[in-house]
Amino acid sequence: MIRFGKGIVKSTLRKFGVDIHKHAPDVSPSAQIAAALRKFEIDLILDVGANQGQFASETRACGYAGNIVSFEPLSAAHAALLQLSAGDPKWSVHPRCALGARNGETEINIAGNSASSSLLPMLDSHIQAAPYAAYIGSEFVTLQTLDSIALEHVTKFKNPFLKVDTQGFEWEVLDGAMNVLPHLRGILLELTLVPLYQGQHLWRELISRLEVEGFSLWALQPGFTDPRDGRTLQADGLFIRL
Repeated sequence: MIRFGKGIVKSTLRKFGVDIHKHAPDVSPSAQIAAALRKFEIDLILDVGANQGQFASETRACGYAGNIVSFEPLSAAHAALLQLSAGDPKWSVHPRCALGARNGETEINIAGNSASSSLLPMLDSHIQAAPYAAYIGSEFVTLQTLDSIALEHVTKFKNPFLKVDTQGFEWEVLDGAMNVLPHLRGILLELTLVPLYQGQHLWRELISRLEVEGFSLWALQPGFTDPRDGRTLQADGLFIRL
């Protein structure tokens, strides 16, 4: 039997755009997050911008067995989220809403790839890097603050964790969570290096704000990369209250 060396197999797969890594914190983003969830004994995840449940499903696959509460504003994604979470007694889905700095109603833009949908207008810099993400429609949705709907959740747990994936709307989510933030042990959110949505706050501002709130940057993970030149446009920042 001929056995190919690992290097040969990897180089061959890369020709087809496939790369293989071991599932360990030093090379796998999901394993890195899972390691932090274990280390800091996270017992609740507030999954803001859950889309169709990708993040929650990945944390489950990596061994997280604690509670999850997901929030999603898009009607189609919310329906898929409800279906996916139905068999998991520790995974609940809040009624469809967007999270922000006030309670009311708003309009969300629907992106071609769903995951890039945002309450903010999309800039040409985003569309040029990902034409498939251009907006294809919009819909109205209830807007709520985390303080108004999640404070009761976080006060029941020892080490709550907030994940925010709201495509440029992170600052507003934090504005609406001023009473929730002191209870959190960790936060995972997108840090944008180049403006992609009109009016969004960039990475330096978010890092500084979270440091003032008592969080330390624990890890950085690659996010959205421009396929034309390899430039990092977004990264995920993992912050921990030490």
